[in-house]
Amino acid sequence: MSRNTDVVSMRHYWQAFLLAIFAPRRNHNSPRVDVYMKYGMAKPEINGTRSQRHAQPTPRAAAHLLRAILCAGSLTLLSANASAQITKDQAKRIYDRIAGVPASDAQLTTMASGTANAAALLATQDPAFYNNTVRNMATPWTNRDQTVFAPLNDYTATVIGMVRDNVPFNTLLSADIIYTADAAAGVPAYSTSNNDMYDALDTDGADLSVHLQQKAQSAVTGLPAAAVAGVLTTRAAAYAFFMDGTNRRMYRFTMMNHLCADLQTIPDITRPPDRIRQDVTRSPGGDSSLFLNNCIECHSSMDPMAQAFAYYNYSYNVATDPTGAAGTIVYTAGQVQPKYFINNTNFPQGFITPDDGWANRMRGGVNSLLGWDATQPGSGHGAKSLGQELEASTAFASCQVSRVFKYVCLRAPSNAQDSSQVSTMTASFKSNGYSLRQVFIDAAVYCTTGI
Repeated sequence: MSRNTDVVSMRHYWQAFLLAIFAPRRNHNSPRVDVYMKYGMAKPEINGTRSQRHAQPTPRAAAHLLRAILCAGSLTLLSANASAQITKDQAKRIYDRIAGVPASDAQLTTMASGTANAAALLATQDPAFYNNTVRNMATPWTNRDQTVFAPLNDYTATVIGMVRDNVPFNTLLSADIIYTADAAAGVPAYSTSNNDMYDALDTDGADLSVHLQQKAQSAVTGLPAAAVAGVLTTRAAAYAFFMDGTNRRMYRFTMMNHLCADLQTIPDITRPPDRIRQDVTRSPGGDSSLFLNNCIECHSSMDPMAQAFAYYNYSYNVATDPTGAAGTIVYTAGQVQPKYFINNTNFPQGFITPDDGWANRMRGGVNSLLGWDATQPGSGHGAKSLGQELEASTAFASCQVSRVFKYVCLRAPSNAQDSSQVSTMTASFKSNGYSLRQVFIDAAVYCTTGI
């Protein structure tokens, strides 16, 4: 490990335990992935419960048939629930789960006269859905502490705007997009060196469902359009994840926030180590076996991916601005940032970063279970193409759906029916324009039926 790494939480004592998770026999044709309860995702069952693993194996055809029946049943249940007329009580539950504020009696009467789907759609029109629900879900993604108690910023505002406007959510990590305050909000202009616009929106209690407008991020921030990668290149993301360190932090938090996969959960000791940088010693404490059996399992996949951020930095004056609050994102096209060469004497024979070319080594090995899209090249240059690789994966879609499910249903998926529902919602999310707002609607209908 590097002596000065920014991947503070990455420690490699999980190997034996986590490899045991991936080692059992799996159906590699399934798009489902290992998912992690800390981030709201349910762990799928493999060939039933543990006790069943020691029983007579289920024939593959029968297993496929059972899965099809479960998914079809879940889809039928969802469709039936969504189209059925509801009571005032269920209307109230739907409104509470989506908007987080009480509905008026007139609203409940209107909702109860229609279907559950129509009622949930009405609830998403309450400003509180955007000002509270979506904001509170997205805010932890924007800071290292993963706290919801963080100021509004351009990252959070962009997520809110994309949900409101039904912008396909699978462009979150690559689109040339940002949401800023409109003129009617009467707040300071956007700045690349402060958060004043969003602080003022907070102070004024501005309705974010009204006063956010979509713009081209490149036009607002001055970054080249080719260097813009959705929320990854917002000022808030740069402040949190490009400041100091080696830019591995941006990779780690992107995987954690948007694929629900922290480094400890996706180790793979089988990936080649040829692109691990010089700052990672090959003999920690004088013992090379620690590198070969621990460090390599994360760095062999992480370093080739984090190379996509080689031209990015967050610049600030340490003497006059020690917290970096007045800093700005920096992009140096064609020039690798010096941070990629720190501690280069730890292992001089290590990889020397020449450019921002990245490669996804996780397309092979156990992490192929994250469901990488065959239509994507699996390698490229820069943050935008890496974002496209990540957001096209099954893990990205499943992560968003599972997180919304937990947020709306007040629990993680906890049984076979819940898991089937999440699978159905994930498939629907992918096939219907990646509308995250619709995921909230589907989750609310499912989780308030029959209570």
